[in-house]
Amino acid sequence: MRGAFVALASLFLIAAGPHHHEAPARYTRSVVSYTPPDVTLVSLDGDRVPLSRALGHEGPLILQFIFTTCPTVCPALSTALSAAQKELGTDLGSVRMVSISIDPEHDTPARLRDYAKRYRAGRQWWFLTGSLEDVVAVQKAFDAYRGNKMRHQPVTFLRRAPGEPWLRLDGLLSGAELAAEYRRLIGR
Repeated sequence: MRGAFVALASLFLIAAGPHHHEAPARYTRSVVSYTPPDVTLVSLDGDRVPLSRALGHEGPLILQFIFTTCPTVCPALSTALSAAQKELGTDLGSVRMVSISIDPEHDTPARLRDYAKRYRAGRQWWFLTGSLEDVVAVQKAFDAYRGNKMRHQPVTFLRRAPGEPWLRLDGLLSGAELAAEYRRLIGR
């Protein structure tokens, strides 16, 4: 048994290469232009919200796709947004955060309210749901649709202002990394 462990450890070190002590990047960056669809979603208060209004915030915007019963990716994404609220300090007043449920059949406004409380969401953090057709259209517009909720990937989108390209961050970020990407995007 010990020999198998040593062999596995040796394979790991060989596969890792000479720089095995360097941590791999946890996420990748790309700049992309997206055209959001003309759909209306529903807020955690039950209000109908045109997507154009949710994403039309005049200042910086951070967008993620989540669902409240997700056991893996979504808690990490939401934890990063929650932590970023503290990391952003005075910048928090100018940013809007948007989390869109990709499980609208389950994620009612009431469930989204509970989820928002769990992550201590401030007023700048909007939670939206809607019809499955509309939510899929939004995911497809952002090249984030993977066929069903269990196949979704961790991705965060940042935009400095309306009409500007989006910074797409594929992978998991900490709150500090998300705040640093935000500051880099807005030039601070």
